[in-house]
Amino acid sequence: MLKAYFTKRIFNFKQPGGTSRGVLITKDSWFITVYDYDEPNVTGVGECSLLKGLSIDDRPDFESKIKHVCDDIQNWQWWLEEGLIEFPSIRFGLETAIKDFIEGGKRILFSSSFTDGINNIPINGLVWMGDYQTMRKRIIEKIKSGFNCIKLKVGALNFDDEVRLLKIIRNDFSENDIELRLDANGAFSATEVLDKLNVLSKFNIHSIEQPIKQLQWNEMSKVCSKSPIPVALDEELIGMVRRLQIREMLDIINPQYIILKPSLLGGFKQSSVFIEEAENANVGWWITSALESNIGLNAIAQWTYTLGSKLPQGLGTGQVFSDNITSPLSIVKATLHYNSEVEWNMKGLVDV
Repeated sequence: MLKAYFTKRIFNFKQPGGTSRGVLITKDSWFITVYDYDEPNVTGVGECSLLKGLSIDDRPDFESKIKHVCDDIQNWQWWLEEGLIEFPSIRFGLETAIKDFIEGGKRILFSSSFTDGINNIPINGLVWMGDYQTMRKRIIEKIKSGFNCIKLKVGALNFDDEVRLLKIIRNDFSENDIELRLDANGAFSATEVLDKLNVLSKFNIHSIEQPIKQLQWNEMSKVCSKSPIPVALDEELIGMVRRLQIREMLDIINPQYIILKPSLLGGFKQSSVFIEEAENANVGWWITSALESNIGLNAIAQWTYTLGSKLPQGLGTGQVFSDNITSPLSIVKATLHYNSEVEWNMKGLVDV
């Protein structure tokens, strides 16, 4: 008989994570553990990773919903298909827990040459928002670490300072040396966005994520058609669950890229729907983690590798917490590496 329980953990950032929505100090996650009553040593673990103010399931009944799912784990298929549509992060956690359990409870959900430690996943280097000197220092550190694709959070500093920072980067590193991706997290207004994008375009930017806030489809469509920088939708995808709705959104906005965060979209099956619709619309895509611990990041990375994308992925967040879960994941020469000789430390999460 299948059984399940959940555990909550609060993770601490090594350094405060600055975004246009505020500064992050801690991060909450809930972990679903699934096992068979007759064979309790085989456990599947999945992470329900909530981002306050962004996840659509950031609501008062979130934890009680997880408990309900665990108490009713025999009906996990219904929960995955219909029961958790309004709770994408729990859907993601349950999907990964079940997948892990079915595959033997070894945290290898998608066996491949990545989990064998043979091939790595190229990733971008993420530089959080901060004051001018701090960001400049972090960029230099990323470049020295071997990253040739860097993602910068923009929209919180004085715009002139951000422009000055980009100018310094491009004075030292051409677009052939460093690919620059920007993430505005919806920081620009619809009236100013094109003027700012025209200024930013002087620095040979690969793409900019979510330049204006989501749910402004007509305005975003204009931005995508007129922007000198390719636009990638991020927050715009959150809360979209029906294929026809996704298709309509892509048809109206017509972005150059979409960015998929499985824990915010409802898991791998749902993310695959986005990929199918994007490819049908000739829209590019890549995968990004959303501040999951190494449990969620591990599942996302393994799934991402099976997709065969050659673009640098946004999977470099495993080092942001001072108390992350020990795992085989590490960053080696601007790639995500899986070292099977490193054992998981599941203390406090698995207790059957």
